[in-house]
Amino acid sequence: MANWSDPRPTATSFGAGAARPRDAAYDAGLRSYMLSVYNYMTSGVLLTGVVALLFAMSGYAEAVFMQPGPLKYVIMFAPLAIVFGMSFGQSRMSTGTLQAMFWGFAVLMGLSLSTIFLQYSPVAIAQAFFATSAGFAAVSLYGYTTKKDLSAFGTFLIMGVVGLLVASVINMFVQSGPLGLVISFVGVLLFAGLTAYDTQRTKSLYYQVQGTDMVGKVVIMSALSLYLDFINMFLFILRLFGSGRD
Repeated sequence: MANWSDPRPTATSFGAGAARPRDAAYDAGLRSYMLSVYNYMTSGVLLTGVVALLFAMSGYAEAVFMQPGPLKYVIMFAPLAIVFGMSFGQSRMSTGTLQAMFWGFAVLMGLSLSTIFLQYSPVAIAQAFFATSAGFAAVSLYGYTTKKDLSAFGTFLIMGVVGLLVASVINMFVQSGPLGLVISFVGVLLFAGLTAYDTQRTKSLYYQVQGTDMVGKVVIMSALSLYLDFINMFLFILRLFGSGRD
């Protein structure tokens, strides 16, 4: 397809004259829609970071995660439960409910990720965060602007993530340093690819939901997908290049 990522059936070619009012309205709506997605995603990441830092500095993170007890497992698995709940229940939930679940998910992820402040130096965390931000912005921009249909890569990337999870579980038992490095490197590549794929998918969804009451739900769920891409890319970069605490 010559212009898969821009699904407008009556788009005006560059230089062919003034854009039709419908095209101008579509472009304005698309920009507002994508901005909302990125605002939710960025706000969620920042909220997670603030909660993680405060929880670690308070001493509660060390008390919860370094001691035996069920609370740490609740914190670790609660975000996963929310993701499944949002994914499978979005059609029955209101936009307000999805918003509340998104912010609750970001807070719980912050509690869960507070352990990185116990394992890595603040400098390593900051460097990984800025490297992830730059990489995420680059591949997301590619996904937004490319005319190439990335949907064919979606299944491949998801299968790659499943394989990555299996390899990670195996490495939990064998504790192989070289295998850990390979997993981290492949993880960065996979979630970079997913960022481009999810960005293009988010853009294409606007054509399907514009003018309907589904827009708000799609914004939140798309922000959740990009949030997960960012967080996973960040964690793999941190494991790949981060130095532990002295």
